[in-house]
Amino acid sequence: AVRALDNGLARTPPMGWLHWERFLCGTDCGTDPRRCVSERLFVEMADVMVAEGWRDVGYEFICIDDCWMAPTRDEQGRLQADPKRFPSGIRKLADYVHSKGLKLGIYSDVGNKTCAGFPGSYNHYDLDAQTFASWGVDLLKFDGCNSDTLELLAEGYRRMSLALNKTGRSIVYSCEWPFYLRPMKQPNYTEIKQYCNHWRNFFDVYDSWSSIKSILDWTALHQDSIVKIAGPGGWNDPDMASAFVFLSQLVIGNFGLSWDQAVTQMAMWAIMAAPLFMSNDLRHISPEAKWLLQNKEVIAINQDPLGKQGYQITKDKNFELWERPLSGQAYAVAVLNRQEIGGPRNFTFPLTFLGNGLACNPACSVWQVLPASRDCGVYSWVSSLSMEVNPTGTVLLKV
Repeated sequence: AVRALDNGLARTPPMGWLHWERFLCGTDCGTDPRRCVSERLFVEMADVMVAEGWRDVGYEFICIDDCWMAPTRDEQGRLQADPKRFPSGIRKLADYVHSKGLKLGIYSDVGNKTCAGFPGSYNHYDLDAQTFASWGVDLLKFDGCNSDTLELLAEGYRRMSLALNKTGRSIVYSCEWPFYLRPMKQPNYTEIKQYCNHWRNFFDVYDSWSSIKSILDWTALHQDSIVKIAGPGGWNDPDMASAFVFLSQLVIGNFGLSWDQAVTQMAMWAIMAAPLFMSNDLRHISPEAKWLLQNKEVIAINQDPLGKQGYQITKDKNFELWERPLSGQAYAVAVLNRQEIGGPRNFTFPLTFLGNGLACNPACSVWQVLPASRDCGVYSWVSSLSMEVNPTGTVLLKV
């Protein structure tokens, strides 16, 4: 089979910032210019990403989601930016973002209209791809609303992939294809990976613990079909759309997660090799949230060049044990306490659980990454490890 995409991009999970979960569509630029979706918002975020070290730890994309468009196409049939929100146009914004050493992402939809009712790309795939390339766009998030049939949906995702490739510009292609397919049909992930750099499997991530839990449950339930397909060039996106994850959106730094739950999201997104797209206000973020999102040890696990996605090994008494194979024969290990009452609890497990018994054979060193960095010592193959974990928290280890 010809790899239709093979654009050489997304060798590790993409990282960046996305407006959706935090800024949505609704705010009026006249009444609240600092919080509306506009070129000002993206310019300010780009400035902060450089000044506050986000770019330097790997967050390189700054992504526009729905509601950037004018309600109609121009006389030549091309998409155009809303002149009130983006008076200088997208090309000018892309140039500014590039001048900061960052990349610009944009949003469109496979159907007749976007999810918010703006013009979709149906019957305009080549033209829209050319438009985005001419503007200097580096990533396209391609949603799946308002497509009449599953056949048209699949055909649209394939056609946009080929259209992007034909432009000759390197544009990361983020699909929502399996999410819109799944209620009716089991996705063919082998085919989807031929066309897309990452793809969304599940509902928008919300700024809530219940949303994070449901994503983890769904991922564990379907890991036999999704883990093996992930790798350099193509990634499972817990959610790119809305929350912390589904572009794998990170909602850390917002309002709905406790500290332990934020640690859990960061740790588990690293284990799942998920794209790391923050949806928060980087202009107003706590030092703790910044420390967590910029943690180089966690990011190194997420970005590990081996490119294997992690999976759940076992569940026991409201604890979950996950592992992710890393380069250099190492493993990332997450111990998640799903209990939501009481205090910290201990979870003890034999090291033979890890890496099919090979991770600690004949011995291994264990380093704790989250919630704080510390050396846990050296263990033999027959040892057990005991970890104290807060309710809804996670201990992330490198073995």
